[in-house]
Amino acid sequence: MAQANDINHQPFEVLPAADGAVAGPVRSPRNIEQSLPNSIHNDAVAQKLGLRGGTVAGSLHMEQFPPLLVSLFGAEWWSNGGLSLYFKYATTDREAVQCFAKRPDSPDLGEQAPVWMDTEDGRLVAEGTAWTGRTQAPTPLSERAANVPPPRDLRIFRDFGIGRAMEGIPVRINEAALARRLDVIVEPLDEYVAPSRYGERVLPPSMLVQALTAYHTTMLQHWPDLGVGLYGAIEIEHLAGPCFVEHDYEARGEVLAVGETPKTEYLWYESILSEPSGGADRARMLMMLRFMKDSSPAWQ
Repeated sequence: MAQANDINHQPFEVLPAADGAVAGPVRSPRNIEQSLPNSIHNDAVAQKLGLRGGTVAGSLHMEQFPPLLVSLFGAEWWSNGGLSLYFKYATTDREAVQCFAKRPDSPDLGEQAPVWMDTEDGRLVAEGTAWTGRTQAPTPLSERAANVPPPRDLRIFRDFGIGRAMEGIPVRINEAALARRLDVIVEPLDEYVAPSRYGERVLPPSMLVQALTAYHTTMLQHWPDLGVGLYGAIEIEHLAGPCFVEHDYEARGEVLAVGETPKTEYLWYESILSEPSGGADRARMLMMLRFMKDSSPAWQ
């Protein structure tokens, strides 16, 4: 088993939890992006926006789930499994959290299992579902994306609309980026460091998200007055095996919906990672991307 860069790191084990659920060990994820300017991960920026401090990205919380999901679904989760989370409570650097899951009601492929993450004092950090095989029913996140109320006052995304699509965006996650994550990852797995199982080194969920966000970073790079962004929800799904480090891919995506809350404007989009030049699709992501109104010049 690969080792985290932490002498106090305890090996993963499946733990019993209430009401027949199972849990992973308590972990304390690092926020290594605290120095980024104009970022929700920066303490000063986050506190100015009413948060307790710089937040741990939701994509990093997803790194805590794979060993628990493999214990439920087997190694097939890396080939055709998914994880879908709606984020409810922002945690800060080294704040202890624990992930949970319930076994699906039936062993059929595509049956969704409830999953969630709590802080040590019982606050719900994230909730959602996980599965292997194509889902038999819509995920809670896909239902949210399909039922966004008509926005009443859009300023950041005024005149933005839906259906904005891009394709052919080159993506490659390099060894240096993976090494930085593995230095602090809360659940180190052999798949991330050894190519023995799949022939190449597997990308952790956070780096798969990084690859799939190439769509929105490209699409929004010249959009004015965005302000401070954060992940509201993420759903990832392996379509044909895991994705790999130092491997060339292409991303494509489309905006599905645009909406607002009292504090944010947001968009839902779906992106696909595929082999280059129209090759096979390898992974899919559904994302809710929020922007804080108080941080945007459009709301001043």
